[in-house]
Amino acid sequence: MIRVVVAEDNLLVRQGVVALLSRLPDVTVVAECGDLVGLMEAVDDAAPNLVLTDIRMPPDHTDEGVRAATALRQSHPELGVVVLSQHDDPAYAMRVFGDGVARRGYLLKDHVAAPDQLAQAIRTVAAGGSSIDPAIVESMLRARRSESGSVLSALTPREREVLAEMASGRNNSAIAEHLFLTVRAVERHINAIFAKLGLAEEPDYHRRVRAVLLFLADT
Repeated sequence: MIRVVVAEDNLLVRQGVVALLSRLPDVTVVAECGDLVGLMEAVDDAAPNLVLTDIRMPPDHTDEGVRAATALRQSHPELGVVVLSQHDDPAYAMRVFGDGVARRGYLLKDHVAAPDQLAQAIRTVAAGGSSIDPAIVESMLRARRSESGSVLSALTPREREVLAEMASGRNNSAIAEHLFLTVRAVERHINAIFAKLGLAEEPDYHRRVRAVLLFLADT
């Protein structure tokens, strides 16, 4: 059972999220709160597996969710955190994933009403993985265009194409079909990308997410 703390200052939104989570057979909400202080206290008192938090809450209504994710990485490294945001601001997403992609997720509130997407994000992050809203990826792609001084300069043009396909959310089979390659060739390119970006020490899923984040953050 995934034990979840829900942190959201809007009572109606919080009740709606709790109602959605109550329909999931493998999820139980162990605490609700409406501000950063209450969130940190709930983590200590309720021993959750995962925190589902708004990005902006009292006391400042700025970036409390991101600050909580960063602090909990240090104090509770095994705790998953899924941050909910009203806006597709790539800067916040980069901060959420900046100190590691494991057990972190970033989801737009507009998509919370889709129970399958919310459930998948919670289960993936609670299991040690990562989840990022496709709309955030699209926003990052729009925001990051320049290749001057690129950390990706060591990649071949084909490897860049494969990495761009990864960033768009395609799996290996879809990448192969779109680029007219074999799946084996795509796998070779991805392994070369991991090696050139120095991502050889993490599980493949984490390396894939980190490679995509490097691509999106490239300026």
